[in-house]
Amino acid sequence: MAFGRSSRAKRPVEPVTLKILVAGGFGVGKTTLVGAVSEIRPLRTEERLSEAGRPVDDVSGVESKNTTTVAMDFGRITLREDLVLYLFGTPGQDRFWFLWDELAQGALGAVVLADTRRLEDCFAAVDYFERRDIPFTVAVNLFDGAGQFPADTVRAALDLDPGVPVLLCDARDRSSVRDVLVAVVEHALARADRLREPART
Repeated sequence: MAFGRSSRAKRPVEPVTLKILVAGGFGVGKTTLVGAVSEIRPLRTEERLSEAGRPVDDVSGVESKNTTTVAMDFGRITLREDLVLYLFGTPGQDRFWFLWDELAQGALGAVVLADTRRLEDCFAAVDYFERRDIPFTVAVNLFDGAGQFPADTVRAALDLDPGVPVLLCDARDRSSVRDVLVAVVEHALARADRLREPART
């Protein structure tokens, strides 16, 4: 019996799956970013802000925001046939930071989303990833009406190491978010390669 081309069809590629965190301050656009790029309907754990939370929830600069993520956002994007990213958006308020350690387990890297109007709100996320040696990229979300600054200015304001990528993005735009995620993966993999290189004598 002769074997035709159909009998030698390529087997489906089993994709590599990587976990990426999306972090940053309250109201910086994490839920929007995950929703803009996810190819599945994102899992969201948003609840309405309550009067009881007013004493502990700082809504300065985001007064119109009436919901908050209380656990995580979850989405998925296929970058290539053989590469799938699982996105986990962290809660931005101080009282939910106890969840971060659980979400960070097994993460390849992270996006720290920043708003130039409230740049100090992402200090905690930068510090978290630096202390745990998790590679991260800073993405400045270009809010309407917010001041736009060069990447080097943002880097200096956040006191980042020279190797940390800083990008400008629109968290509502799929292609812009995709570029940020590609930068995170490339940064994390390049860093892993450097760590694997044998020490030169």
